Amino acid sequence: MVKFGVNQSVERKEDFRLITGSGEYTDDITLDGQLYGYMLRSPVAHAKILSIDVDDARAAPGVVDIILGTELEADKANQLPCMIPLKNRDGSDRSDPGHAVLATDKVRYAGDNIAYIVAESLAQAKDAAELIMFDFDELDVVVDTKTANEDGQPLVHDSVANNVAFDWAQGDEKNINDVMANAAHVTEIDLINNRVVVNSMEPRGLIADWDTTEEKMTVRMGTQGGWVLRSLLANSILHVPEEKVRVITPDVGGAFGMKLFFYSECAATVWASRKLGRPIKWMGERSDAFLSDTQGRDHVTHAKLAFDADQKITGMMVETNANLGAYFSTFGPLIPTMAAVKVMPGVYDIPDFYYHCTGVFTNTVPVDAYRGAGRPEAIYIIERLMDKAAREFGIGQDEIRRKNFIPVAAIPYKTATGCVYDSGEFERIMDRALETSGWSDFSARKAKSAENGKRRGIGMCYFIEATAGNPTENATIRFEDENRVTLAVGTQSSGQGHSTAYAQIVAERLGVPFENIDVIQGDTDKIKTGGGTGGSRSLTTQGPAIHAASDEVINKGKELAGHFLETAAVDIEFSAEEGEFAVAGTDRKIGILELAHRARGLGQLPENLAEGLNAEASFTVEAFTYPNGCHIAEVEIDELTGATDVVRYVIVDDFGTIVNPALVRNQVIGGVGQGIGQALTEHTVYSDDGQLLTGSFMDYGMPRADHVPVDLLYETIEVPCTMNPMGVKGCGEAGCIAAPPAVINGIIDALQDIGVRHIDMPATPQKVWNAIQMAS
Repeated sequence: MVKFGVNQSVERKEDFRLITGSGEYTDDITLDGQLYGYMLRSPVAHAKILSIDVDDARAAPGVVDIILGTELEADKANQLPCMIPLKNRDGSDRSDPGHAVLATDKVRYAGDNIAYIVAESLAQAKDAAELIMFDFDELDVVVDTKTANEDGQPLVHDSVANNVAFDWAQGDEKNINDVMANAAHVTEIDLINNRVVVNSMEPRGLIADWDTTEEKMTVRMGTQGGWVLRSLLANSILHVPEEKVRVITPDVGGAFGMKLFFYSECAATVWASRKLGRPIKWMGERSDAFLSDTQGRDHVTHAKLAFDADQKITGMMVETNANLGAYFSTFGPLIPTMAAVKVMPGVYDIPDFYYHCTGVFTNTVPVDAYRGAGRPEAIYIIERLMDKAAREFGIGQDEIRRKNFIPVAAIPYKTATGCVYDSGEFERIMDRALETSGWSDFSARKAKSAENGKRRGIGMCYFIEATAGNPTENATIRFEDENRVTLAVGTQSSGQGHSTAYAQIVAERLGVPFENIDVIQGDTDKIKTGGGTGGSRSLTTQGPAIHAASDEVINKGKELAGHFLETAAVDIEFSAEEGEFAVAGTDRKIGILELAHRARGLGQLPENLAEGLNAEASFTVEAFTYPNGCHIAEVEIDELTGATDVVRYVIVDDFGTIVNPALVRNQVIGGVGQGIGQALTEHTVYSDDGQLLTGSFMDYGMPRADHVPVDLLYETIEVPCTMNPMGVKGCGEAGCIAAPPAVINGIIDALQDIGVRHIDMPATPQKVWNAIQMAS
C-alpha cells in the first residue's frame, strides 16, 4: 500500500493553512479602487411599488451610484433565469413569471431587492439607503404551504393562477387507486417537512472587477463551482461571450447547496462594476443570509402505503405541496420533483408507485437545494410510513423492513420510479446496525431511563440516496518544477477535504509523494470546464477522472522511460508502490519525478509527448450511485418539560470503496448534526403578514454541539458501486437524509404507550409536551 494512498485516514492537508489564518475567503480580498455595494430590501412581504425616490440618497456623502430595476431592464439585465424546464402532468409547461434582479412593479417577500447602492465605503452605502424613499401600496399575503393554491388566496404573481408554480406527477394515478382499493391494509400519514435556513458559516459575498482594457469581468466569489455562474452572468446580465467572464473561487466557508445559485446581489454588483469601471465588493451579513439566501425543504405531504395480507408492500401514493417561495430559484423546480422522486420508494420492493407534486408560490424567501436536495424529503416520507405501518401491524421496526427489502439476488433492481440500484446489501447492513446498537437490549436501557424519570425510545431509518449533478468531470495532472505535481479539478471544496482525498488518489496511482501534490480548483480561466460540487457528486465523477488522467500519465511515462532506458515501451513496467518505471526483468529504472524533470529538458518529442508526463482526461458517469445505510437513534424525553435529547446514535453506511475514512466519517457526522437540528430545533416561521419571525440566531433554533450525542457509533460496510472504476459512492448528504426520520421515529417509540402516534418536525419541547398532554 502506498503511504498516504487510498483507504487511509490521512490528515487533511488544508487544515494547517485554514486554522492558522492563512486561508483566503472573499471578505479577505481588497482590490485597489474598490467600491462597496449595499442592497436595499423590501420591509414588507407583498406590495405594489408606487415610487422609489433616490434623489437625496444620490447626494449623500461617498455615494457613487444607485442602481434601480428600470435601469437594468433597459439593458436587458434584470432577470435571474431558472435553469429547470418542467412539464405539468397535462403536458403544458410550468409557469414562468420571471424573477427580477431588482423589483420594478411589486415586491413579493420581505427582503425582496429594491435598490443597489454603490459608495466609497460600506457605512456610506448603508447611510444612503436610509435616505431612499420607498412608497408602496401593501397587498394581502400568502405564506402557508398547505393552502397557498386554494381558491381565494392572494396571488403572488398575477399571471400564475392559484399560485400553482407547477403541477407535476410520475406514475399511473388510476392504477395506484386500484392498488389502494384492493389492499389488505393501507397505512396513511400526513407530514410536514419543515423549512430550514441554511446558515453557512461564511455568508455570501463577491467582488466584481471589470477590466476596461480587456473588456473582461473577473468575479471573486464563494461558489460551489463557477462555470454555471460564468454562463449565467455572460448570457443574462452582461451579454458578452463566456470567455469574457472569469470566476475565481477562493476558500469557501460552507455552502450546502445554497452557494450554487444565481442571486440578485451578484447580478447587480457585476453590472454596476462594468458601468462604473471600478471593482465593487458586496458582502452579506447574517441578517442578509436569513432574508435572501435560498432556504430548504418546506413540504406538506399526504402519503399512503398499501400492503397485502403478508405485510408486503403493493403500492405507494404520495401527494405533496412544495413551497417554492416568491420566485423560482436557479434549480428550484428540480428539487421536489425529479430529485425527490428518484429514491422515494427507498430500499423496498414496491411494485406500484404514484407521486403528485404541486409547487406553490408564497410571499417568502425562494426555496432551492439544501443538503440532500429532495432526497431527505423523500426518505422522510417512506421511513415514517414504514415506522407507522410496523406499529399498526404490531411488529418490529426491523421486521417490517426485512419483509420488504429489495433482496441482493434482485440487484441490479429497477425501481418503480425508474432508477436502477446497481449494488446494495440492505439486510446485511441493517443487521449490523441492530447488533452495533444493542437493539435486543434496548428494554434494559429503557427501564434505566424510566428510573431517572425519562421516557426512552429507539428509532430506525434505512436511507438510500441517488447522487446527482453534472455527469462529466475533467482532471489535469501537470509535473511542475521542483518536483511539484499539480492536479486541476472542476469540483469545488467548501470544507469537505477535497485537496486531501484527490491527492491520495494521485499518490496511490502514481507513487508521487503526497506532500508534493497541489490541488488547483475554482478558476474558470485556469480550468476549462467543471461541474462544481453538489449532489454528493465530487468523488464519483472527479475521482474516476483523476484515475483516467493518471492512466494517461503512466502510458506516457512508459514511452518516455523507454526512450531514456533505451528499450521499447512494451518492455516498461510501472510500480506505483515505488513510483518508478523499470525495464521488465532488470534493475534499470527511473523514478517518475526524475523522468518528468528529464523530459522537460528534451528538445524534439513526438506530438503525444510534447508536454512530457502532463495529462488530461475526463470521465462521464453512466448512472447515479446509490449510497445507503441504516441509522438508529435513541432518545430520552423529559415528560415534565417535553425536552428531547438524542442520547445514542448508531450509523452503518455503505459508500462503496472509501478513499479517506476519516473524511467520510466527518462528513456523515456533520450531516447527522444538521439532520438532528431539523428534527428537533430548526423552524423557519413567517407571520401572517409575511414577516420572518425567526430572522436571527436569537429566534432560529440552530443545532449546537451538545445536540449530537457523545455516544455515537459509526462504521461502514463497503459494497462497491459497479458504475465507476473506483467503486465509490457519494457520502456528503447521508447524515442529514437519515437523521430526521430516525430521530422522529425514536420519539414516537418513546411516547407510543401513552397514545402519541405522530409528531411533526421540529419536535420542540413545547410541541412534545403538548402531544403528551393531549394523549394523557
